[in-house]
Amino acid sequence: MIDQLFEFVQNHPLLVGAFLLVLTAWIAYEVRNSSSGGVTSGEATQLINREDAVVLDLRESGDFKAGHIAGARNIPQSKLDERMRELDKFKDKPIIVACKHGQSAGAAQAKLTKAGFERALKLKGGMAQWQADGLPVVKK
Repeated sequence: MIDQLFEFVQNHPLLVGAFLLVLTAWIAYEVRNSSSGGVTSGEATQLINREDAVVLDLRESGDFKAGHIAGARNIPQSKLDERMRELDKFKDKPIIVACKHGQSAGAAQAKLTKAGFERALKLKGGMAQWQADGLPVVKK
């Protein structure tokens, strides 16, 4: 099997080179995004308790009602631009952006930062990680 791999690499150097280039770019992207403005569940809990951080839940209302962080505000990501004014009174507080798995919160975090929210942070792993860590959720 290893012989076949070496033969493939020798016969298709451009394909292998392109694969390695894409793999390297993907890893660099993931490393850069995982460290930019994200907080773990424990850090988010501390911000909520000590600095009265606001949690912005980007999930649709059905997912939000099924379980969310206590005190979280639900603004679906598709309506964030038109409902951004609702958050203006919280510009002086940390805002923790939570989504389902922590993948789409970065875009919302960037929008908030551009709108003047200096302490916009995303919840690493999203609500899936919050629940996996055994932290409480409120159901409505």
